[in-house]
Parts: sequence; structure tokens; C-alpha cells
Amino acid sequence: MRVYLDHNASTAIRPEVVAAMADAMSRTANPSSVHRDGQQAARAVEDVRRLVGRLLCARAEDVIFTSGGTEATNLAIHSAIDAGEAGCLIVSALEHEAIAATARASGLPVETLPVTRDGIADLAWLEARLANWNSEQDGRPVLALMLANNEIGTIQPVAAAARLIHEHDGLMIVDAIQAAGKIPVDFAALGADYMAISAHKFGGPQGSGALIAACNAPLSRHHHGGGQEKGRRGGTLNVAGIAGLGQALELAVADLDNFASLAKWRDALAARLKTAAPEIEILGEGAPRLPNTLSISHPSWKGETQVMAMDLANISISAGSACSSGKARGSKAGLALGLDTGPAEGLVRISFGWTSRESDIDVFARAWTAAHARIAPKLPVNA
Repeated sequence: MRVYLDHNASTAIRPEVVAAMADAMSRTANPSSVHRDGQQAARAVEDVRRLVGRLLCARAEDVIFTSGGTEATNLAIHSAIDAGEAGCLIVSALEHEAIAATARASGLPVETLPVTRDGIADLAWLEARLANWNSEQDGRPVLALMLANNEIGTIQPVAAAARLIHEHDGLMIVDAIQAAGKIPVDFAALGADYMAISAHKFGGPQGSGALIAACNAPLSRHHHGGGQEKGRRGGTLNVAGIAGLGQALELAVADLDNFASLAKWRDALAARLKTAAPEIEILGEGAPRLPNTLSISHPSWKGETQVMAMDLANISISAGSACSSGKARGSKAGLALGLDTGPAEGLVRISFGWTSRESDIDVFARAWTAAHARIAPKLPVNA
């Protein structure tokens, strides 16, 4: 039997979600149609919109359904730029490529918000940078800061960053894709202008997500077509995917207390691995983190080799973000934390989910320890 410990890449779809999607797919109608069947589909979509708003402390009318987190973050960035005043994008060093690559492709200057050695955004740097902000030269500041990092799980000071950026009439984009359904998320309290979520991170289907845009946030359409989503995103709505997203989010939010208890497993596993290999580092250990995420860095055992060793032992883990797999430069998060190339390349992520069992800790710890014992004599001593 395989042990799956890569839930930050994509977690198991919940059976209740499958049932909700099957029910939606059994009803043949386009929610844009004016007949009774179409209006029933439209009501189902609006029910989920209200549900998402309630669960994330946002207005229902501010929820825009998308094909996933990447589209949602792209829509946020392009909308902020299309407002016509953005002259510079500030992107945290930890941002997912859905944000970072879009910023680079925008043609605007991009500045990097550094993070501390614990993996927390350096708000002192941000405050100093904004104090020297020249609106005529720099334009309107646009800040992208994820709520929880996908590789090391660190929870970022989004509300404090939003206050700073708004003091300078800036816009705040929050990637809450790893946070939603894992920790409490309050859009209103965060003070963000935009926030993205993706269903497959909390037990819903892949290919379904949402952008929440505050009522005063600039918004421009980039999917052209019909007048769906109040003219904000063209294209026939994925009714089944939206139903699955709503069901999954409701279940995940109701289960947050149980999910928080995964921190005990995370910390117990970290202690066992440190005992077996004192040379490893637990990344973000001194910072608030997602309860399900453990990121370790080995100074001379490459993450990709660790992943292969665990795969042969029927265990699935990852070497950083699944969307950046196969790249040999080392973990983006590890490099952002200031790790040397060796330790950055030696980063692996173990992430639990709602289907995980406590016995998974023992299975992984035994397999990893045995693999480490085999390879340790071959590794450089002073890597």
C-alpha cells in the first residue's frame, strides 16, 4: 500500500464532493439559459457563491469563479495593472510561480520582498521601501504576498502588510491557495484587495477555483466571451466544479480543529528525522506554519534523490513545489531563506492531509531513516 504525503500538491477529493459533483452533472443545463433548467443551475452556482463568501468572510458578490488558482492570481495581477496606475510590482521571495512568472511577464519593474531566515516576509524592509516610495516615479505599489507558503508552510503577516501598502494607496494581492481549508481565513480581516483559492488543495476537484475581489478593487476581464460572472469572466460556468468547490470548502472549514492537530504529527516526525540525521534543518521551525507541512533540508542529499528513494519505498513526497519539479537550481523557498545551493537542493516537503493516518509517520520515518543510513557513507562529509 502506498503512503501519500504530498497533500500540498493536491489532496484527495472527498467522497461528499464526488457525490455533489455527480448530482450537478446529472442536471443538464447551462446556467446562463433563461429557461427553468438553466435557472436551477444558476441558483446552484449562486448558493455556492454565498457559501464561499460566508466561509471566507467576504461578500458573495465579490466571489468570481475561475478554472483554478493560477487563473485567479493572473486575473488579480492583470486587473491591478490595468487600473493604469501601477508602476512597480513588489513580489515576495516565496511567491508561487503563478504570481512570480506573471509579474515578470507584465513588463513592469518587479522588486522582491525578502524573507527572514525563518521564512517570514520582512516587513521592516517593506516599511522602509514604502517610506521612500516616489509615486510619480514608481507609480502605485502593488504587493503580492501569499498567506501560507506551499513549500515550508510559513504563515505570512498579510494583514500587517496590507495596512502598510494601503497607507501608500497601494493594492494587495493574496494567494490563499495553500491556506484555505487548512487554517481560518478571513478575507475582511486580512484587508486584501484580491484573494485566490483553489479547490484541489482542500479536498475539491482540480480545475476549480475562485478569486475574491474587494468591492473597490479594480477588475478587468481577461476571459472574453459572454457576460458570465457579471461580465468579469466570460465562459460557461463549470457548475459541477463549483459545486465540488463549495462542498469541499464547507467540509474543510468544519474540520479545521482536527486539521490543526496534524501539527503534533509534524513535530513528532521532525524530531525522529533529526535524531536519525542531526545535519538536517527543519525550515521555518521558529515561525507559525501550516499544521500539516514539514520541510527539511539536507546539506548534501539532493531532494530529487530523496523523492526517488521514497517513491521506491511506496511513499509520495516532493522536492518543493510540484509546479516547479524537475528544476535543478534548488528549492525556491530554500534559496529565499538564504540556504546555500547544496541545502537548497536538499529540501523535501512532507505534507499531510485529511486522509492521512498517524501510522504514516512511522512508515515514512522508517523508510527515510533506512535510505539515509544507506546513502550517508557516500555523501560528502563537509557539504
